[in-house]
Amino acid sequence: MRIFLCCSAGMSTSMLVNKMQQAAQAKGIDCTINAYSISEFEESLAQNDVCLVAPQVKFKFEHFKQRAEEAGKACGLIDMMSYGMMKGDAILDQALELYRSTR
Repeated sequence: MRIFLCCSAGMSTSMLVNKMQQAAQAKGIDCTINAYSISEFEESLAQNDVCLVAPQVKFKFEHFKQRAEEAGKACGLIDMMSYGMMKGDAILDQALELYRSTR
């Protein structure tokens, strides 16, 4: 499974990616997780299974979700509290649930 987080610049989101990767490793889940800016959405969508949209760019969520659905991919909005507290395990669980919903 390939997951990407969509954000504005990527600094805090890259820290969240590390937390998610640690959670995946602890749970024995084989996945790739990366962060990209909103300008890279279309290219990133083509290469990944799940998109998670960071709270700071939630104004793009409905558009991204529609594009993901058209491509047969999953897209979700990261909860602001989970994002702020860097809850990598909870956000990984969200991505897994989204992934399962498209299968």
